[in-house]
Amino acid sequence: MNYNKKTVYDVDVKGKKVLLRCDFNVPQDKATGEITSDKRIVAALPTIKYLLENGAAVIACSHLGKPNATFESFVKKQAAALKPGQIMLLENLRFDKGETKNDPKFAKALADMAEIFVSDAFGTVHRAHASTAGVAAYLPAYSGLLVDKELSIMGKALDDPKRPFVAVLGGAKVSDKINVINNLLEKADTVIIGGGMAYTFKKAQGYEIGQSLLEADRIDYAKEMIAKAEAKGVKFLLPVDNYCAAEFSADAEPVLCEGNIPDSLMGMDIGPKTIELFSNAVKGAG
Repeated sequence: MNYNKKTVYDVDVKGKKVLLRCDFNVPQDKATGEITSDKRIVAALPTIKYLLENGAAVIACSHLGKPNATFESFVKKQAAALKPGQIMLLENLRFDKGETKNDPKFAKALADMAEIFVSDAFGTVHRAHASTAGVAAYLPAYSGLLVDKELSIMGKALDDPKRPFVAVLGGAKVSDKINVINNLLEKADTVIIGGGMAYTFKKAQGYEIGQSLLEADRIDYAKEMIAKAEAKGVKFLLPVDNYCAAEFSADAEPVLCEGNIPDSLMGMDIGPKTIELFSNAVKGAG
């Protein structure tokens, strides 16, 4: 597989308007709205600095969560007035319903403000949304420095991994990772499944998972992946114990559960035995 993509280094951005897709979908305190981790913002800075220092006018954009509000006003005048070395940030892209639907009309509205599209939202490039995929139909597209770095690391790891090759997967949804899991089982020696998606796999193993996250329509797929791992001799590690609670809240009382999770509780995070299991696998990884 070829992981080499055109990057911002491959285009003269001087005097150009650049639509920059960032991943500013930062975690926030639900009560105060305060940002609890700025890692994603910091990760975008090298590309932003490079573009500004090389004379681009940067129109940065991102989504944030799943807002219920709508935002009809658009910013064509501000974008048109933007000078080289200046940057502006658009409102939450998901205020427009066309974003998640990959609506060509919304994608073109975004593209019309710029001359170049730079994709640097590594955490969302797998989603076919207007700002991640749709705009590329209207503008020359390049990778930002974060995406380039991640693809470089990923490419080396997948094409010529040091053994044992251990893959760690998380996130809420199995459906987001279907092809990833399937492909990794062809390459990895050990696959570790954590995060919310682990509960669908635990359900597939026959465990009760209480109120934990579940994609019921992916249980058969999860069974297939567990069987495929066994057939290929790949270690497929799932949580063996979990900290659970009655609700998703910082004040909820944690309850350690092994095996089944009671109906009144939901899984929140891995327990000490799982931490040891996962840690030992990662420590031994090439």
